[in-house]
Amino acid sequence: MLIVEDEPIIAIDLRIIFQDDGYDVLGPATSVDMALRLLNNARPDLAVLDVNLRGQSVAPVAERLRSLQIPFFLSSSYEAAQLQTVTVLANVENVRKPFEERRLLAAARRALGST
Repeated sequence: MLIVEDEPIIAIDLRIIFQDDGYDVLGPATSVDMALRLLNNARPDLAVLDVNLRGQSVAPVAERLRSLQIPFFLSSSYEAAQLQTVTVLANVENVRKPFEERRLLAAARRALGST
């Protein structure tokens, strides 16, 4: 499980939630460049992405994940309509912030089931 999140407290929460559920966690990657570097060296089975990383779109990471056939979902405060404007993020499940643990874990299971 690759975590791509630039807010430290949220990144820690995500790490704990997924580790406690048995996932091997990679990251958190706090920037697009860091996430792409991690993907050059590892092949996670799943990823959760924040949409905006320090003012930069996570779209390049999503495109790389798609090319590697690694499922992913989003955890962002963005509305669905806002996400539809970015092709690679359109129709990707988004667990809106502030998130609930059960919704994150359910989204992870659904994403893994879609491959």
